[in-house]
Amino acid sequence: MILTNDKNFESDVLEKDLVVVDFYADWCGPCRMISPLLEEIQSEMTVDVVKVNIDESPDIASTYNIMSIPTLVIFKNGEKISTNVGAASKARISDWIKSHF
Repeated sequence: MILTNDKNFESDVLEKDLVVVDFYADWCGPCRMISPLLEEIQSEMTVDVVKVNIDESPDIASTYNIMSIPTLVIFKNGEKISTNVGAASKARISDWIKSHF
């Protein structure tokens, strides 16, 4: 997974065809819980997963109205197309991502 920030967000996310962005914080228990699931999903589905630490990149979180974490956002061709808030099972996250391919 790629860890992105204010400097790289455009090239890591907005210039890609399809990307799942994980808005998280190091202190967030549910965020730590889904991180290994996202790694598995990334390798199984060959989808790009990019992580944004909201404490280190608050402007990005604000721009996309991230109010709770973990929040997963699918970006397609630079546009935010779907959001999933809260921890979820691997199957639920996978199904959500597949529905946007």
